[in-house]
Amino acid sequence: MVRVWSASECAILPPAGKPERLRGDKAMNDIDRKRIQNALAAFMARRRPPLHLRNQVDRGFRFDGRSIEIFEIRPGWDNPAQKVEEAVAKARYVKSRGQWLVSRQRSDLKWHKYDPQPEVSTVDAFLRLVDEDEYACFFG
Repeated sequence: MVRVWSASECAILPPAGKPERLRGDKAMNDIDRKRIQNALAAFMARRRPPLHLRNQVDRGFRFDGRSIEIFEIRPGWDNPAQKVEEAVAKARYVKSRGQWLVSRQRSDLKWHKYDPQPEVSTVDAFLRLVDEDEYACFFG
């Protein structure tokens, strides 16, 4: 089951020291999942539009324990009452390598690896990459 989390649903806890890296020899436990959810909630709190614009454009994320997807939420062009999700960025954890594979969605609506940096070692590194968006591949 996939759950969409909003920034208001997650408690944002201060990091207790340097966050631990998720390694291939360690299964992702509940603490790691909660740490990732908190990092995503903090990222969304910084990147969401002002409250008065959220009915026109908003941002959200999905985390299913193994992959993260960041997306924008907009009214449909042909039916404004219907909300449409437009994918922005995706990271998938590969346990055997202990790495997160970074992808972006191109105009063909397929996921492609993010060539400038196709892998990162932590979720924080992924969020930094998306936040900086040096090549305008995620938010345009």
